[in-house]
Amino acid sequence: MQVIDDWRRVAALSLSFWMQLVGFLVLVVPEIHFYLTGRDYDPVLSFWLGALLLLAGLIGRFFKQSLSSWREWLRIVGLVIVVLVASVWLSGAAFAARVSEEATLDIAVPFIGKEEGKRNKAYRDIVGVPTLCYGSTRGVHMGMERTDAQCIQLLRLEVKEYRHKLHRYFTTSTKQNRLTAKRDAAYTSLAFNCGIRAIGRSTATRRLNAGNIKGGCKALTWWNKAGGRVVRGLKMRRAREYALCMAGL
Repeated sequence: MQVIDDWRRVAALSLSFWMQLVGFLVLVVPEIHFYLTGRDYDPVLSFWLGALLLLAGLIGRFFKQSLSSWREWLRIVGLVIVVLVASVWLSGAAFAARVSEEATLDIAVPFIGKEEGKRNKAYRDIVGVPTLCYGSTRGVHMGMERTDAQCIQLLRLEVKEYRHKLHRYFTTSTKQNRLTAKRDAAYTSLAFNCGIRAIGRSTATRRLNAGNIKGGCKALTWWNKAGGRVVRGLKMRRAREYALCMAGL
């Protein structure tokens, strides 16, 4: 292994060198800062800024270095600005998504909790499956017991998972323009009750993706049957989900 002859010029002016060096520092410095102070930066912004700088450095390897020092530094500074703007935008979008998720969960969790009912001690459901809290069955065995706070936490985690999987069936336009927190909660509640795949492929979802919000909300009410007949409890729950879905229209 041999050092290149013009390593000083490369270290001073190489775009790929500086992008990768700064990208490395962006990822490492927050960890050092947290270790020394116990305070953290915005992890999403640090991630995107570091990742994009490293990517820019790799791409820079394919471009010839300019013979002019000021042009090379102009290119480096310009690319840093582009990366910084892109990182802020991406982290902002991620933050908006987190805020949207929390807003939905704040509505959906108590709504679903009220609809499902809660039992703090494990019991066997109608088909003999050990069940706990708000209908949770994953990892549950007879003899288990949870506090009210633990049941709420468990429900929030499960509702979050249902929402995340259901969102795979929504178009980008739907998620950005048609899913208010209340409407999102209504669809999530229906999926929690009837199944993600079924609701993801339902008329309610297809209508919403097509821009027919009212029609989608109306289709939520069709899921009111069990065993081929309308069940009063399901009909009333669908009516409450419909009202949630229509809020603001």
